[in-house]
Amino acid sequence: MKNLLSLILAGIVGGITVIGVTQIMPKEELVVYNQSPQATLVGHQLGTESVAEPFDFVKASEHATEVVVHIMAEESLASARKRQEESRRSRRSPFDDFFGGDFFGNDFFGQDYFRGHGQKNGSGSGVIFSKDGYIVTNNHVVGFADNILVTLQDGREVKATKIGTDPSTDLAVIKINVETNLPTLDFADSDDVKVGEWVLAVGNPFSYLTSTVTAGIISAKGRDLDIISEDKSIEEFLQTDAVVNPGNSGGALVSKEGKLLGINTAIATPTGVYAGYSFAIPSNLVKRVVFDIIENGDIERVSLGVLGYDVDQSVVEEFGIFSDYGFYVDSMERKSIAQLSGMLPGDVIIEVDNKKVEKFEDIVEQMKYNKAGDTVKIKVKRKKEEKVITVKLRKGL
Repeated sequence: MKNLLSLILAGIVGGITVIGVTQIMPKEELVVYNQSPQATLVGHQLGTESVAEPFDFVKASEHATEVVVHIMAEESLASARKRQEESRRSRRSPFDDFFGGDFFGNDFFGQDYFRGHGQKNGSGSGVIFSKDGYIVTNNHVVGFADNILVTLQDGREVKATKIGTDPSTDLAVIKINVETNLPTLDFADSDDVKVGEWVLAVGNPFSYLTSTVTAGIISAKGRDLDIISEDKSIEEFLQTDAVVNPGNSGGALVSKEGKLLGINTAIATPTGVYAGYSFAIPSNLVKRVVFDIIENGDIERVSLGVLGYDVDQSVVEEFGIFSDYGFYVDSMERKSIAQLSGMLPGDVIIEVDNKKVEKFEDIVEQMKYNKAGDTVKIKVKRKKEEKVITVKLRKGL
């Protein structure tokens, strides 16, 4: 009996101890996030408190899904054979094939693949740009294609014509011929967007999950990732954590107000699917390039072809130049635009289109949107004399 009383007493003391410790220790806080950012549930127990965001994405989603289309793209057999023949003729190092991965290839947005005769095929997304049927998408979605089929949000399938591409920005424009008054999105000012703002990503991941909407925030601005394999690539991506996957290429990045903020283009991933961050071409760049493509067709970016040094005191002393700023032209590529325009070794570029040049990056920045056919005025210091050279930008010779 004595032992039994001892056990009962020990149990009572243990229970009191547990109750006391429980009262002292804070309760574990549970944080549960809905799949939609409309509401966030935060409480000591699941669902005991609901804190709603001051907005929802319902209207923005409804409007955005109306203007985002599904694109199927196919290379013709004739084009495939021509490309293969050119590839055989070109002299390539075996290391190019081994190391030369394409960021926009199979592991990324474009869903590119090959059919039996080596024809490229792929799928992606696009955004209706105008009421009369112009659609903006990525160059890596349709650049290779001769046959393009667009599926509208209401299920209609329409053949599209390729209007033009700009590989330097990875943008392209196609057009469908349907009735006018198609739905469109107003443009947001991508320069004004702030890190931390909510955004939507709308597209067709994996080709079969059409009209998919995900949400996230702007994670960073102005990302230059060196992923567009062009000599004059223009990269100033918006980075977001909205979920995107292969097939989302060319889809819309949308502000919470339902305006077009960018064109989804790439993901950073070690696996080929979403791993945390995606990248979109900002709307201000999209608008500029798309209007240019509609007006002029394919865009080919060109460079001056000058080699040299940013002017500093050591350059002034070494070459005996008569300017304390600018870019010293030491040499030029053979048959380059600079050479054909009358520029000479020893010239110092001090202005491009009336904008002061202090270093080579200033030339790049000032000319990054120029294309073949444009005219640029370049002021140089030639010994002690200033001279303006009118440069007609040409395609590569």
